[in-house]
Amino acid sequence: MRYRVVAVGRLKNAALRAACDEYLDRLLHYAKVEEREVKDEARVLGAIPEGARFVALTRRGEELTSGQLAEWTRQWETDGRDVVFAIGGADALPDEVLRKAERLWSLSRLTLPHELARVIVYEQLYRAHSIRRGEPYHRGP
Repeated sequence: MRYRVVAVGRLKNAALRAACDEYLDRLLHYAKVEEREVKDEARVLGAIPEGARFVALTRRGEELTSGQLAEWTRQWETDGRDVVFAIGGADALPDEVLRKAERLWSLSRLTLPHELARVIVYEQLYRAHSIRRGEPYHRGP
């Protein structure tokens, strides 16, 4: 199983790029991860491989605890299908893209910059895997 993050736009902020890279490096100890940047929202669906589980990030999605995300990752790993997370740009993901998703995931009801959302996705995937392995990184309930 492989995670793929499809993000609209380039991550230009050096500090956020460094944070993404830090969590990507950590996450790579547990899973295969790819990052793909697309120019605009219209290209998101074309970046999703056939047969992959598609999770779209949107404020309208389901809010999870880190423990619930850990359970999702456990189920996904058992299922063996690749998982694609789509993060929209400044204009968010259009309804056409959201309708194609198997799941809608909300990081928060707040509006977040798409660059920061990418950092949070990587951090939460890393946290989910550390929870599953009983490692000390996660200290929350």
